[in-house]
Amino acid sequence: MTDIIIPYRPTGQKELELVKQSGLTKWLPRLSEQPIFYPVTNEAYAIEITKKWNVRDEKVGYVTKFAVKSSFMENYPIQKVGSDIHTQWWIPAEDLETLNNNIIGLIEVIGEYRSII
Repeated sequence: MTDIIIPYRPTGQKELELVKQSGLTKWLPRLSEQPIFYPVTNEAYAIEITKKWNVRDEKVGYVTKFAVKSSFMENYPIQKVGSDIHTQWWIPAEDLETLNNNIIGLIEVIGEYRSII
């Protein structure tokens, strides 16, 4: 069995719809103002981002997880961007297709959060 790493990704409705169109098999190319793709290392941080940003902006947000071959992810050191749980990988946009080729299985939605207003 291949060694895997499980990244988490907070997403909004629009991004999730595009991922679903791929059959839940890949992340879509970054926009020009998005030079990196940054999956996070833990579910708690993904939930925090989803609630603070996706729910605020789109009234709904999702937490996803996916398995990636560790041999690919090891090329990207974990970046700490705040407290101990605020850790993520910075994958350049031009490497996203290679990331997609290293995903094992499907991208899973593991949480949904909605605005209460």
